[in-house]
Order: sequence, then structure tokens, then C-alpha cells
Amino acid sequence: MTILDKIIAFKKKEITKIKADVPLKKLVESPLFQRTPISLKKSLLEVHSTGIIAEFKRQSPSKGVINDKATIEDVTNGYLDANVAAQSILTDTSFFGGTMVDLMKARTINTTKPILRKDFIVDGFQIVEAKAIGADVILLIAACLTKEELKNYGKLAEDLGMEVLYEVHTREDLDKIALHNKIIGINNRNLNTFKVDIENSVNLANQIPDDCIKIAESGLSDPRIITGLKEYGFNGFLIGENFMKTDNPGEACEAFISQIR
Repeated sequence: MTILDKIIAFKKKEITKIKADVPLKKLVESPLFQRTPISLKKSLLEVHSTGIIAEFKRQSPSKGVINDKATIEDVTNGYLDANVAAQSILTDTSFFGGTMVDLMKARTINTTKPILRKDFIVDGFQIVEAKAIGADVILLIAACLTKEELKNYGKLAEDLGMEVLYEVHTREDLDKIALHNKIIGINNRNLNTFKVDIENSVNLANQIPDDCIKIAESGLSDPRIITGLKEYGFNGFLIGENFMKTDNPGEACEAFISQIR
């Protein structure tokens, strides 16, 4: 069993329990459910967009604890000062040390930039939940969903006014998605081995239609990599660990963005 298999199996049990405790009606009636989401696509395509989607991540299965000192308030303010294009927040507790409260706290501070709920979505309930906690975008990981699930969950998110970041790692993942006018994230980290290879973004980029927004994910530790990936048509760059492993993620983000040419 791979780490991804383990996470998905655990997540399915976790969601079954949450669904038994939290009525869907309660989510729909929450105040944040009524807000109009902010568009990630629009933010990435703005003329002077930095393209950086900066992540709040305390830990990961591959690296262990990355930063357990930084607060969501400080990091969110720091990322906004750095003029990120969007914010990504891990809400998985068991493997990444995140919570839905992190996202809700960030939303009270961040009212201008889109927020991606980064989690392992295996049930439509989580999409309604994402809207209820103030997320603008959800992540759908092609490696752990069927073609039908990707289609149905994507439609549900869009019906709720949210956008979807479809994450792929292989050609097989891409084949599961109707590639028209989508936001596609290419993860350079192999989700089974957790090894990182930047070439993965380059290799898959030309297999994605021009009407899609391309986002590179994982291993983006040098501003020169961002500059290079722009040549391959990438509009967005999801970076977490590189900022979070420092004492001041916001300052690290600002310094990084200032070096992108």
C-alpha cells in the first residue's frame, strides 16, 4: 500500500464519520456559503500577476514537520504583502497537520485573493464543506479519483460557483479529464514515491490544450525555474515548503517573488 492509498483509505473513513455528525443543511446555512468565490483563473491571468500560489503547510508525510511555529494569521498577512496570486491551505489534519479552522481564519484576513482548499477530496460532501468554510477553489487529484468522479465533483464545484484545480502527474491522469477550459496542475512530486522531478511539468505541458490554465506544483525552489516554466505556458506556480521551512514564510515569499523575471 502506497502513502497515497493509505491517505485515501483513511480519508474515506474520516468523511463517513463527519457526514454522520454534520448535516449537509448546516453547511448550506453557514454564512460563508453565501459569498461569491474569487476566481483563481482571473487572478492568474491579470496583467501583473505574480502567478505564485503560496501554501500554508505545517507538515507532510515525506518531510515530517516543516513549520509548527508559524501562525495562519502571520503567514496569510505575509503572503498578501508579497502580492501572491492566491493562497493554498492544507485542511487535512492526520497527514499534513492542517485544519478547516486554518482556512476560515485566513478567509477573515484575506478578502481579495482566491483561497484553494488543499485536501484529498473523495466525496461530494467535502466540496459543499469547502464552500461553507470560505474556499474559492478545490483540488481534485486525478490519481485517486475515477473519470466519472472527476467529472461529477468538478460539476458540483462549478455549480456552487467554485473553480477546480485538477491535479495530474502522468499522461494517464490527463486522459481522465475532459481537457477544455480547465485549470490543470502538474505535480512534479510522484505521489507514490514522493520523489520530485521538475521535468515532469515540461514533459506534460505540451499535452495540455492552450485554453487551459497550467500550474506547476512541487519542487519550485528557485525563481529561475519559474522564469523557465513560463516559457512552456505556465501561469501559476504552487509553492509551499520552500516558504514554510523558513522562520518567516511571508518574507521568504516576498524575496522570492522579487527575483522572478
